[in-house]
Amino acid sequence: MSISISSRKAKSRNLQNKIVETLLEKYPTLTSNDVKAAIMGESGIDIRLSEAARKLFPYAVEAKNQESLSIWAALEQCEENSKLEKLIPLLIFKRNRSGIYVVLKLEDFVKLI
Repeated sequence: MSISISSRKAKSRNLQNKIVETLLEKYPTLTSNDVKAAIMGESGIDIRLSEAARKLFPYAVEAKNQESLSIWAALEQCEENSKLEKLIPLLIFKRNRSGIYVVLKLEDFVKLI
């Protein structure tokens, strides 16, 4: 049974909203005006960041909530979008009944640790 387009968009929107909620909890100086989920169908990164938010969280988020994910295609999309925004590419993904996972380039991960 295939999932409807509206159901797919709702799944993606739920993940984006969870990411926004998590970032606002992590950075209490930011508001909902600083960190927003992109509108469904809008091109570019999935989490819109103000300049203040970019200073604290310099990542271009590509959010994928899919049962079957082409990791390489998702990473390519993430990297393309990050170039436009001059941010570090960050892929966040999950599927039904799973945790939420994050993918970074090794050199970007090493900078964090």
